[in-house]
Amino acid sequence: MKRFLLIALTATISIAPAYADNHLKQRAMESKTVVKEFMGQLKGELQAAMKAGGPGNAINVCKESAPLIAKNLSDKYGWKVARTSLKTRNPNNAPDAWEADVLRKFEARKQAGEDVKPMAYFAEVEDKGSKSFRFMKAIPTGEACLKCHGTNIDAKVVAKLDATYPEDKARGFKLGDIRGAFTIVQPIN
Repeated sequence: MKRFLLIALTATISIAPAYADNHLKQRAMESKTVVKEFMGQLKGELQAAMKAGGPGNAINVCKESAPLIAKNLSDKYGWKVARTSLKTRNPNNAPDAWEADVLRKFEARKQAGEDVKPMAYFAEVEDKGSKSFRFMKAIPTGEACLKCHGTNIDAKVVAKLDATYPEDKARGFKLGDIRGAFTIVQPIN
């Protein structure tokens, strides 16, 4: 009987890490789906705004629609869904310490030659006695992004950015740079 108990206990111990790893991967896949939903909604609204009135019109989408999309997804899934960056346009989107660390690691990964487009990171994190699953997906700077976030921005767009975002630091990006990241926090009960 002791031998059977020892074998059963050993099997339980070796299965636990595999379960935890699969559980985190499952949460990561769910997070990727939500990020894809966020990206799809935001991209659609940005493209429509650009078509209707150019880059100056798209500024309103980022200011008004993007936070609303994030809130709606947060409410829908019961998670915190947002965007952040090391160079924020809106100071309300500033990264917390964990997010800033991941964004710096993303930059190091990019410098080491990793493709930004699929770049993501996830971990189980404990903060003040509360556990959560955290996920971040890098946002690569695309051609359209450069019209408001690049180095050669039209003067009318600059004037609107200055009026809308007096603390704007989100300029000077080049094609393929890490513009920021989508960030998700899932509570773990």
